[in-house]
Amino acid sequence: MYQFKLPDPGEGLVEAEITQWLVSEGDEVRINDILVEIETAKSLVELPSPVSGRVHKLLASEGQTVDVGAPIIEIDDGSATDAPDDPDEEPKHLVGSGPAPEPTTRRRPVAQPADRPATTAEQPATTTAEQLATTTAEQPATTAVGKVLAKPLVRRLARDLGVALQSIRPTGPGGTVSKSDVEAAAGLGRVPEHANRVPIKGVRKATATNVAESIAKHVHVTEFNTIDVSATKALVEVLRARREFAGLHVSPLLIHAKAVCLAMARHPELNASWDAAAGEIVYHDEVNLGIAAATPRGLLVPVIKGADKLSLVELCRAINDLVVTAREGKLQPADYAGGTFSITNVGVFGIDTGTPIINGDESAILAMGAIKRKPWVVGTGDDERIEPRWVTTLALSFDHQLIDGEQGSQFLADISTILSAPELALLF
Repeated sequence: MYQFKLPDPGEGLVEAEITQWLVSEGDEVRINDILVEIETAKSLVELPSPVSGRVHKLLASEGQTVDVGAPIIEIDDGSATDAPDDPDEEPKHLVGSGPAPEPTTRRRPVAQPADRPATTAEQPATTTAEQLATTTAEQPATTAVGKVLAKPLVRRLARDLGVALQSIRPTGPGGTVSKSDVEAAAGLGRVPEHANRVPIKGVRKATATNVAESIAKHVHVTEFNTIDVSATKALVEVLRARREFAGLHVSPLLIHAKAVCLAMARHPELNASWDAAAGEIVYHDEVNLGIAAATPRGLLVPVIKGADKLSLVELCRAINDLVVTAREGKLQPADYAGGTFSITNVGVFGIDTGTPIINGDESAILAMGAIKRKPWVVGTGDDERIEPRWVTTLALSFDHQLIDGEQGSQFLADISTILSAPELALLF
């Protein structure tokens, strides 16, 4: 009997939530068949089977938070003993082992074992033949075993809002319960008659922990600079028409990211970390650029590794891939590792600027403000006049423990120079 234990998802995470079982007791599985979907503080991950055999018992319920290393499923693989005690023989990461299987149809969600208590959001569904035969069109669509069809994020939303999926009439494709179905059932948009309590977990818990730790270990200083970026706006239009950028989304974020990488070469002290325990400042040899992203799961900061080594086209493609992956909720723990500097774009929400909080062990972060049409003084001397220009405000927060005001100011000034006159990037 093989006992599969929750593998280490990395990034210092010690637990994960069982979001959805994709097998049930008695099912036959092959190596690399997907067994379960789990949610860590940073991502949704599918766990494949490391062995072939028959599912003997599910050891954890959907919605249950499980510690790394805890057994979650038993598979009868023909062996006479439980899983080996040698940790080297256990899967260490969120991947399968053995050869890749032939393409198979993904299993539909199945009911939880009868001997497991149901969560508050999902009461056990009855599945007798008589009850199935009397199901009306007004009841939610189910699989053959009576399980309501819903994606993991929808199931989690239902649990958080305290809504039983079985009570919802589905309107999604193929009879699935959609996010709007859950929100409607929860009465969102109406004046609540009482307070709704939502557990602090997942991305919200991780974000709260990270920002609190950042405030505790970094001495934040924030500087601002309002600049004319009409030339950057013009450059974006030129790049969009270039053959090299065909099929790519070009935005001012690309020019901001490139400006950060170019300015960092002059100011490597901004690409550093403060190691209080070792009594050292760690200067990094490449810029691993984090891009703060608002995703369906909350605020996440995936990282573009070696961003300073990429050409403008390569950097654009990396940003495009990052945005798509984030929006689809497919970011993995490795996508957040090793960041050395971050950019957050509050301008997409129409906000002029903010005071960003330094991410993780990094030493600085740049906030992009909204780019708006404003009156601006141009020219000098007798040629001085007011014209409508594209204007934005940058905000740079840095750790004053290792970055002096002069260093932070010069770094922000160099970024501003590139954005105001992109042709001057040739000087960097």
